Amino acid sequence: MPELSTTLDHYEVWFLTGSQNLYGEETLRQVADQSQAIAAALGASSDIPVKVVWKPVLKDSESIRRAALDANASDHVIGLIAWMHTFSPAKMWIAGLDALRKPLLHLHTQANVELPWAEIDFDFMNLNQAAHGDREFGYIQTRLGVARKTVVGHVSNPVVSASIGTWTRAAAGWAASRTMKLARFGDNMRYVAVTEGDKTEAELRFGVQVNTWPVNELAEAVHSASDADIDALVAEYEDLYDVVPELRSGGGRHDSLRYGAAIELGLKSFLEAGGFSAFTTNFEDLGALRQLPGLAVQRLMAQGYGFGAEGDWKTAILVRVANVMGSGLPGGASLMEDYTYDLTPDSELILGAHMLEVSPSLTTSRASLEIHPLGIGGKEDPVRLVFNADPGPAVVVAMSDMRDRFRLVANVVEVVEPTEALPNLPVGRAVWRPEPDFQTSAAAWLTAGAAHHTVMSTAVGIEVFHDFAEIARTELLVIDKATTLRDFTREVRWNQAYYRLAQGL
Repeated sequence: MPELSTTLDHYEVWFLTGSQNLYGEETLRQVADQSQAIAAALGASSDIPVKVVWKPVLKDSESIRRAALDANASDHVIGLIAWMHTFSPAKMWIAGLDALRKPLLHLHTQANVELPWAEIDFDFMNLNQAAHGDREFGYIQTRLGVARKTVVGHVSNPVVSASIGTWTRAAAGWAASRTMKLARFGDNMRYVAVTEGDKTEAELRFGVQVNTWPVNELAEAVHSASDADIDALVAEYEDLYDVVPELRSGGGRHDSLRYGAAIELGLKSFLEAGGFSAFTTNFEDLGALRQLPGLAVQRLMAQGYGFGAEGDWKTAILVRVANVMGSGLPGGASLMEDYTYDLTPDSELILGAHMLEVSPSLTTSRASLEIHPLGIGGKEDPVRLVFNADPGPAVVVAMSDMRDRFRLVANVVEVVEPTEALPNLPVGRAVWRPEPDFQTSAAAWLTAGAAHHTVMSTAVGIEVFHDFAEIARTELLVIDKATTLRDFTREVRWNQAYYRLAQGL
């Protein structure tokens, strides 16, 4: 059975350079040499986690259209970077841009950093025309309504390479969503509104296949786990975590840990066999399972799977996408839920957690593996990892179905150490301070109708989610240091009109 891939090593972006035959062979050779140098510089940048592949200079409509079609046809290509080195008449790009189905980044750059003032002649001017060649390209992209990211500056500037690298991560997240299969074990939690959604529209918009399997099919896989595999996984637990004595071999509740290991083995085998990269569970529908999956879900999220509790498939999509976009970076991504507040004036904090399912990728500390009553679900006491998320910058992002579109809402936050110990809250948890302040953040979140389930990412920030939303042509509302409730409320109202008009009649 194939392992889930979260690495970006197999992805590539193509570097396209626009010109035309007007300039002659000598100039076009220089264009090719300089564009190869730009592509090589990007490919060597540690900011860009995917392969940058240079393509021959494009000089006519047919070669441009063919490049777009070839990119569309390759599963390894997650996007195109386009630069108009000289002047590439924009009508040559109409057919190609119209055919393109991969994300596009418009790089507005040039070969040299400083102008060689004393050497500039008309040969130099003919060769270095990006200043107006890219304006021609920008016009046709806007005229055609092409979604793209525009990055301006020389590739030697770290700001430029970092911005391009962020876009490649968003493009990788988009590629992952386009091939995502999501298994729902049971339905969503009864009577809950925000976890509902249009699964057909989700497949059209994001490419995600969302389907349901009876939880007892999962239970069969769990109960088929072999003793030898369970032994090996329990040994791994004891090596990685501080396992409480009662769960260790010879302890009074060791069988509960073994059952937790069986859940992980059975769940992972089910997901691998079906090619699923995300899943949901529901404590109201556990069938023959003896425990609500806790430890297993935590560990699978840390391995790159997407997960949503209580049947929340929209959050499961976000967790998987965030895991892919953050591949290779410190930090992680996890299901999160705003649970309760510390409302001390001017020091307000949010305590986030869930019943069991918070990913240990949010901490670099050694987690404690414990067992406690759950008080919900009517099953045996479940095993789970207990820890605090590491302090540092993060973002929490929710997806809501607004009937005529999906809406992403993101809040930039700072994870902090809990003010005091939490001895009676044995779950993975995070405490954070939202931007710009608690009152504005919470009021804006409620105004947007954002969900109570989120993905928390400590690996990637707001820019990558912005790029992802632009690629997906999906609404994104951002709550950060610049947010005021008055302007935010206006944006919500304006977006209502814009997104309805943008869909056409």
